[in-house]
Amino acid sequence: MPIVEVPSSRLALLARIPITFRVDRRLDPETLEDVPVAVPRTKDYDACETPADWAKTWDVSHWGLLIAADGERWVGGAAVAMRTPGLDLLEGRDDLAALWDLRVEPGARGAGLGARLFAAAERWAVAHGARELVVETQDINVPACRFYAKQGCRLAAVNRGAYERFPDEIQLLWRKAIV
Repeated sequence: MPIVEVPSSRLALLARIPITFRVDRRLDPETLEDVPVAVPRTKDYDACETPADWAKTWDVSHWGLLIAADGERWVGGAAVAMRTPGLDLLEGRDDLAALWDLRVEPGARGAGLGARLFAAAERWAVAHGARELVVETQDINVPACRFYAKQGCRLAAVNRGAYERFPDEIQLLWRKAIV
């Protein structure tokens, strides 16, 4: 299944790929060990903000949208942000890219598509002048944490209290030099 770039004007279609996951453990940022949660639940990032909302908040003209499709059906996608005023993750730098979103349809998870999308996002970022990639996730998304570490990212920042709406979640920022 090829990964292709599509115009950022199609970001809203990314929401067709579910981004829900089961929260039954969290990553302890000090030990990097899994810790069970008291009350397991399902988390859906799109319940807070969908890809259709991003263009209302930011100028997405410097974003890359990479998708993997099975015919007309998108089964995986990655959004990479660069040169976006107001997007704090980018620290005002032109050589920093943020992997803003990476999602794979539940039935296609575990088959390497996420790693292929991550690699495609790295290539896109390098081609657009980035030297480093930053990725945000939360301590409750252990599979994502394990995935980013496996892709060569290092945990660079732990921010408690970063989410007003979700005070029990800890923001984790991962970084990777890409050139």
